[in-house]
Amino acid sequence: MKYLFIVQGEGRGHLTQAMTMERMLDAHGHEVVGMLVGKSKSRILPDFFLKGVKAPVQQFESVNFLPSAKNRKADMTRSILYNLVTLPKYQKSVRFLMSAIKNSGADVVVNFYELLTGLTYLLYNIRIPQICIGHQYLFLHKDFNMPHHGFAGASALNFYSRLTAIGASRHLALSFRKMPDDPGHNIRVVPPLLRPEVLASTPSQGKYIHGYMLNAGFASDVMKWHHMHPEVELRFFWDKWSEGPVKKYDDTLTFYTLDDKEFLKQMAGCMAYASTAGFESICEAMYLGKPVLMVPSHVEQECNAYDATRYGAGIAAKEFDLSALLDFAGRFSPDPDFPAWARSAEEVIIKELEMSV
Repeated sequence: MKYLFIVQGEGRGHLTQAMTMERMLDAHGHEVVGMLVGKSKSRILPDFFLKGVKAPVQQFESVNFLPSAKNRKADMTRSILYNLVTLPKYQKSVRFLMSAIKNSGADVVVNFYELLTGLTYLLYNIRIPQICIGHQYLFLHKDFNMPHHGFAGASALNFYSRLTAIGASRHLALSFRKMPDDPGHNIRVVPPLLRPEVLASTPSQGKYIHGYMLNAGFASDVMKWHHMHPEVELRFFWDKWSEGPVKKYDDTLTFYTLDDKEFLKQMAGCMAYASTAGFESICEAMYLGKPVLMVPSHVEQECNAYDATRYGAGIAAKEFDLSALLDFAGRFSPDPDFPAWARSAEEVIIKELEMSV
């Protein structure tokens, strides 16, 4: 069978999921005929993705959650205004997607949480089946219970998720753990899509804290803590491409731009991991048995952090409080069931994709 991928380009999670799924499909005799990736002025498509996929990659202008003035949390007000002003660009992108889908020769479209895919299926009569995949669809599951206080913006997030999935025959909801499916919402709960390199990694117990910040503005938190604890080595990845591949601040603090091989190497050897609560890297840390500090930068990541903390994977905070992470690491026990759940992803997801026609 032939598949066309449409991928949200924000962060690294959806990109690594697409890379992993392409390898799975290829191993089972299927073909990915193309990858259409959303872009924006504030994000650069990383080399690890461009060099790591076989299918031809095309980019199109898409919506983007703009960071705040300090480049920390996603600024929803600015994002909405920006997206309204640039609406004509999105209309052009929708027409591009319509043409690309119809001319792709694909049997199935796999949508990695790209909003404009849903709008394209809404506006045009596209008969090629669409399957959506992403952890965000788990928040639509009837048994995913939010905390009593809720999260500001959770309803908007779920509305956004429904828009991405317009025209989809099935939602594959990536999850930290097994859950019953939700047939009423066409939701199938599946394991996370971890790369083969992650599954093949052998973790070791290093003496440094590894970290990832989607928005470079969080670097001030890290440097503030570092000045008080210079004896603890920190190795953090960020999106500040202007600083070059490696910025060595001093002997015990280094910043890296995104490189997946280097990221995984540092993850496997760290003593603990700090992140802005992106689903993919939390799963990688869980698989490698690393304690996690999650600092959500928007409502989606708040939901991720809530889900991960209630299963003991880590702790959540409003800033990069690495002292709290070190304290948690001293009492942390890895989830013994998660590795087997993650390794079952290929069998479960390939079955779902092959059933889509």
